[in-house]
Amino acid sequence: MKLWLLCIVFIPFSLFSLDLTPDEKLYLEKLGTINVCVDPDWEPFEMMDKKGHYTGIGADLLHLVAQRVGINVTVLPTKDWDESVAFSKAGRCQVISFLNQSPYRDTWLLFTQPHFSDPNVFITREEHAFIGDPKDLRNESMVFPTGTAMEEFIRKEYPHFKIMTTSSELDAFKMVSNKQADMAMRSLVVAAYTIKKEGMFNLKIAGQLPDYTNQLRIGVIKTEPMLRDILDKGVATITSEDRNAIVNKYVSIKAQSAYDYRLVIKIIFGFILIGLLLLWRYYELKKYNQKLLYLSETDLLTQIYNRTKIDQALHDSIDTAKKTREPLSLLLIDVDYFKTVNDTFGHPVGDQILIEMVQLIKESIRRYDILGRWGGEEFLILCPKTTQDEALKVAERIQKKIKNAVFTTQQCHSVSIGIATLRLDDTPHTLISHADAALYQAKKDGRDTISIAPQ
Repeated sequence: MKLWLLCIVFIPFSLFSLDLTPDEKLYLEKLGTINVCVDPDWEPFEMMDKKGHYTGIGADLLHLVAQRVGINVTVLPTKDWDESVAFSKAGRCQVISFLNQSPYRDTWLLFTQPHFSDPNVFITREEHAFIGDPKDLRNESMVFPTGTAMEEFIRKEYPHFKIMTTSSELDAFKMVSNKQADMAMRSLVVAAYTIKKEGMFNLKIAGQLPDYTNQLRIGVIKTEPMLRDILDKGVATITSEDRNAIVNKYVSIKAQSAYDYRLVIKIIFGFILIGLLLLWRYYELKKYNQKLLYLSETDLLTQIYNRTKIDQALHDSIDTAKKTREPLSLLLIDVDYFKTVNDTFGHPVGDQILIEMVQLIKESIRRYDILGRWGGEEFLILCPKTTQDEALKVAERIQKKIKNAVFTTQQCHSVSIGIATLRLDDTPHTLISHADAALYQAKKDGRDTISIAPQ
């Protein structure tokens, strides 16, 4: 069986500031070529081309990581994903290149930090309604390629779905298109790529589950923990620019196909009408999905990020801050006595107060600060590259702006603000907890107050 050499280029460690321990350096000196198992049918993430070469977004990311840590890898050919998993469990390959972590996979694999994030979305036919909460759906079927982490999660969390499996990614889309299944739940990148490539314009993206975002990682068998640690350091060197360049490389393939299709239309006049109709349908689908994406991440009342989107921004900001070793501060804001406003003036007036509050906050923060509605009358602001003292100045501007404003109620209102600055051991959960504790202290101190969490 032919093995394809993926990477033989070595880059000096210092170029990427890899902080390798003496044991890790010794391990690399003794390490031979490692075997990698991949999904041969997951376009555009992973695929084997006609010459047996491993290509795709995941392939290029693995190539980059291997190059930067200075290791050689070969792809062990398999007929499908199930065989790749079986080979990995048997120890025939030390690494699986591009997959989600799950409880089942934790039984034999160690995982790096995510090196690519991509939301999972519901793919349905055009006539299907928007999916807000899948718990409301009954008697509907969902199809997955066999062996996916998303199938594992959906079976556990939403047992009322009729789950179907198929042998390939494309077959899952075809089953939805041909009315053999009501929907599929797949990666947004894969969905957009497949719908456009295969011309399945009777399909659409009908919603998403924010908690089911693909956090794609490199998996390493448990007998090689040091290899996982070294690859993790390589993953940490990948920037947003690296990822965007790789994704755009595969997006450009679709643009070339569209160009060839227009040439055919020019030659064969009889297909002009069909081509125009397909093009119109494509742009309608694109416009609809852009609107859907906007609705999925925007708070409809205040027109700022909703809880899901600001939570995603929080995770991303913490990852960036830790990689760049730059400060990150978080402001948690609560409107004082807001229940009294609702009880006295009614909820429509309360809603208008929140809209006016958001406008005042926008006028007080900097262009690179990130504002979202955390829930009810609470707002969260992420302040990148911002120390505790700088965050305090932002909070004071907000407090002063709101305190001096006259609202729809013809009354003055105030806010309490909790500030927390990222510590080395913080996670998104602990950083929020510190800010929440500071906010609680601000309320306890009499409201219209700013409190700072201890460093």
